[in-house]
Amino acid sequence: MIRSHVQFGLVLLLAAGVLSTAAFAQNPTTRRGTQGEAATTNAEEQSLPIPPETSSVTKHDWSAGGTTVHYTATAGNVLIHDEMDKPNGSIFYVAYTADGADPGTRPITFLYNGGPGSASIWLHMGSLGPVRVLTASPEATGPAPFRVVPNQYSLIDKSDLVFIDAPLCGFSRAVGKGTAKDFAGVDQDVRAFDKFITRYITLNSRWNSPKFLFGESYGTTRSAALVAALNNDGIEFNGVTLLSSILNYNVRASGYDTEAVGYFPSFAAIAWQHNKVKHTGTMAEWVEQARTFAAGPYLQALHQGDRLSPAEFNAIAEKVAGFTGLSVAYVKESRLRINATRFRKELLRTEDEILGRYDARFEGFDVDDAGENPGYDPSDTGISGVYVGAFHNYLQTELKYMSAEPYYLSGPGLNNAWDFTHRPSGMQGYGGGGRGQSQPDVAMDLADAMRKNPKLRVFSANGYFDLATPFFETEYDLHHMLLPPAIASNVQFGYYPAGHMVYLNVDALKMLKGDMERFYAEATQR
Repeated sequence: MIRSHVQFGLVLLLAAGVLSTAAFAQNPTTRRGTQGEAATTNAEEQSLPIPPETSSVTKHDWSAGGTTVHYTATAGNVLIHDEMDKPNGSIFYVAYTADGADPGTRPITFLYNGGPGSASIWLHMGSLGPVRVLTASPEATGPAPFRVVPNQYSLIDKSDLVFIDAPLCGFSRAVGKGTAKDFAGVDQDVRAFDKFITRYITLNSRWNSPKFLFGESYGTTRSAALVAALNNDGIEFNGVTLLSSILNYNVRASGYDTEAVGYFPSFAAIAWQHNKVKHTGTMAEWVEQARTFAAGPYLQALHQGDRLSPAEFNAIAEKVAGFTGLSVAYVKESRLRINATRFRKELLRTEDEILGRYDARFEGFDVDDAGENPGYDPSDTGISGVYVGAFHNYLQTELKYMSAEPYYLSGPGLNNAWDFTHRPSGMQGYGGGGRGQSQPDVAMDLADAMRKNPKLRVFSANGYFDLATPFFETEYDLHHMLLPPAIASNVQFGYYPAGHMVYLNVDALKMLKGDMERFYAEATQR
């Protein structure tokens, strides 16, 4: 999820921009299969403590649909190294692995959130893990006590699951000579995850396991570039799940109409959800009509710019209003171009409410009904407290993991310091030579990985009510990877009556689990 929360706990920064790291709490169990890499680096050569690789290991059971899985939960850290083979990062993870399973046939999935700079608490506690937190979505959940329950829609019956906190997020830290600059960037972040996954599968003897990536939001940016990087390192993956995608940051550039077009079907879906448009047929049919209009008459009208005649302008304004539930006058005042943030304020203005950005099913009260933009995101504030509180309680009471370190929901200052320049994998095939990108278009990386590994499958999961990463933009990016038909058919799509965090709607989570079962079966067949 793209987030910029106030940090949980004390934010500690060194003047050089390096995250400070207090001594990690020593957990009672050293991670199985390793010697436990101790802090042996000469003290004069390091500026931050290097913790040992430790973990807390607990045993659990999961049951659903007549299936029972006995599994081991491992919460711990793995050290990654710089180009001089010196530890520069300690990456926190929680792994759920089925007991007694054959690693040669048992899939393993690496999951993470986005940001950039977000911990993976959201996917961990809400999506496909063996437990999930209960929320009142789309209402605000409210304060403690919170409930964590067995997740009957977990993927633990199909795959082992490893939830990873990105560098400098959660309990992950820079260590040794590591600094924020080593991790705060598209390519820097990919290198860190590449090193973590390579080291994890080595330490845990998972080289022969079917392998999957599952990223949400900026995590999809990471996944598309990461699967290409891993592929170039000789580590081929079976599948990649992209949940609520942002693959091409260039479409967000100002002065172009691509963003207005890309959001349009989402506006139509949200207007339908809030009964601001006439209901004829199904919502999927309504959205398809919006797609057709957005890619045809709407796009053509915006392309004409100031050449659009008054009669055409009025006709398009009527159509836009009819799909979005906004008044014709407002559409005209907006010059036919609806901004997503202003849409959240305008659609329910007469009802004195605003909409959520991550999930427009959520509604909230704003301080100023006359304002142009909403003052906050009710889909963020409505679930943050329950996720944070439930996670910390679960970590301590169930996983028996304790740390003296604060858990950073977002890496302190990481998002603002992010280096978005990117050198795509296989760029030569696009006529780009050796040049990099000032803003990433990682669909190019994903396409490169799919050409080199024609068995790689991709599943794009999308929420209809997501105003952070609209599904129409995702469709465009994944349909423009210049793939031959035989490989292009490896890309599949799923759509759910939910927002950015599809799993907040339990009915949508059930649908997602069904789609994942089919996806994994296809991606692991020989």
